[in-house]
Amino acid sequence: MTTPYENPTANRCYNQHMKKASLILSQLGNLPQFTPLKKQACYQKYISLLGAKWQKAIAFVYVRDNTLFVAVKHPGFKMELNYNRDLLKSVLTQLATLDKACSGLKANKVAIFHAKYHSVLQKEPALDTVPHYHELASQEFQVLSDDQEIKKRFEQLKAVIKQNRQQKQS
Repeated sequence: MTTPYENPTANRCYNQHMKKASLILSQLGNLPQFTPLKKQACYQKYISLLGAKWQKAIAFVYVRDNTLFVAVKHPGFKMELNYNRDLLKSVLTQLATLDKACSGLKANKVAIFHAKYHSVLQKEPALDTVPHYHELASQEFQVLSDDQEIKKRFEQLKAVIKQNRQQKQS
C-alpha cells in the first residue's frame, strides 16, 4: 500500500492547495502592524534614487509632519545637501507619484542634520593601537660605573630585556 506522499495524484492535489511563500508574505505585508516596514522600504528606494555620492552621505531618512528629515554621516555633507534641498524634495515627490506603495511620502520642508550613525554592516574591527615589537636589545653588556644606584638600575634593565626576549620565543 502506498502512502499519500508516494502517490503522484495525491501530491498534485496537495501542491495545488499550498500557498506560495510570496503570497503569504504579501498578505502579511498588508497587515497594519507591518506598515513601518513598508515605509522603510520606501525610504530605501528614495535613497537608492539619489546619486552614489548622496547614498554614501545619507545615514537614514524619515518623513514626519510633512517634513523630510535627512541624517548625514558627516557634517560636511550637511552644507552640500542644504544647497540641494529642492532636488531632495523633487525626488521624493516623483517617488510618491510613481510608486503606489510610497504615495504617503509627502514633504513640504527638508531638515538636514548630522547623526552620529555608524552602520553595523560597515563596522570595522577595532585595531590594537599598542605596537608589539620584538625585543632587539641584548642583555649582554657590561656596567662600567662605580655608582651602586646606576649598577642596580642597569641590572633591572637587563632583567626586563631578558624577560622580553623570553616572551618573544614563546
